[in-house]
Amino acid sequence: MKTNIGVFFGGRSTEHEISVISASQAMHAIDRDKYDVTPIYITKDGKWYTGEALFEVKNYRHIPELVAQCEEVYMRPIYGDYNLYKVKKGFLGKDVMTKIDVVIPVLHGSNGEDGIFEGVLETIGIPYAGCNTVSSANGMDKITMKMILQANDVPVVDYVWFTDKQWYAKKEELIAKIEGKIGYPVIVKPANLGSSVGIGRADDREELIAKVEEAEKYSTRLIVEDLVENLQEINCSVLGDCDEYQMSVLEEPIKSGEILSYQDKYMGGTKGAKGMQASQKRIPAELPEEETKRIQYLAGETFRVLSCHGVSRVDVIVDAKTRAIYVNEINTIPGSLSFYLWEATGVSFKELMDRLVKLATKRKREQAMKTVSYDQNIFSLGGGVKGGIKK
Repeated sequence: MKTNIGVFFGGRSTEHEISVISASQAMHAIDRDKYDVTPIYITKDGKWYTGEALFEVKNYRHIPELVAQCEEVYMRPIYGDYNLYKVKKGFLGKDVMTKIDVVIPVLHGSNGEDGIFEGVLETIGIPYAGCNTVSSANGMDKITMKMILQANDVPVVDYVWFTDKQWYAKKEELIAKIEGKIGYPVIVKPANLGSSVGIGRADDREELIAKVEEAEKYSTRLIVEDLVENLQEINCSVLGDCDEYQMSVLEEPIKSGEILSYQDKYMGGTKGAKGMQASQKRIPAELPEEETKRIQYLAGETFRVLSCHGVSRVDVIVDAKTRAIYVNEINTIPGSLSFYLWEATGVSFKELMDRLVKLATKRKREQAMKTVSYDQNIFSLGGGVKGGIKK
């Protein structure tokens, strides 16, 4: 029998639609002679559906009609149970829809790329491609990511972070800290969103207040960073695990304004989004060889120190004046899975998906060799238990 790949996508996220596009691309790239594919679409209100209609992006124009053609499903949070169950089973019918062998999450943003969904998969114990709970969470949160990178000598721009409640309780103090440590212009971001959602530039105090109040609509944790003017944005994808990985060629996205927008990334100047490959870009980026190698090295180091797995994309910024290079962020489940960068590197989309499956099963084998519990039962030793009640 073929290995059955469960591809999860959609989700309760501001990047829901982009996830659908990325997943559609990925599912069509999987070698059907080698694998079966089960699409699992998570709606914006968190329900799971599967069905043939989910393979075509055009069907998502009318979600109620789409899900009416599909079966609502779920998985049980029981270790070792890889079955996909029907929410509604027929009279005397089986409740198992299918068994999944490997999961490929293609969930962008909150509630999918941030470790929450990965925790569900780890509870079940099913092999899956991509970062685990810890590395997903650290990679998604721009604050903890920068802290980890700084501690490992990976350069990042100066920043100040705070929570939404701190902002309203100590606004003047935080403004003074931002102005003293960084100075204008700055860029304001929600700490745990991608796709340029909620991001804005501030050139003075009035704009800073406005941009923070916009960003806090999306996240409880906020970050204000030094804005490098006249910058080049360069991206590099990394594939593998934190012990063995390779870097792709580089790309330089072409932005319409000072900040690479959601439209720049996904609309590509065309009607309807087609994923990250639709955006305008130079591949490979036109950089001196020394800078190319430095950026690839920093991308690999970012992937390594965050203990990443699967395929990620590391975004860096280059100061056009000083040629200083800073890591901006990592996308642990990048748009379109960065397949266009791997194709330019000599790895086909089909091969990329095959490698992700192999990485998932390899990690599962390695985890099986680790001790997670002891056979000895301390309650069988008799007597009292420290911290409990002795009878």
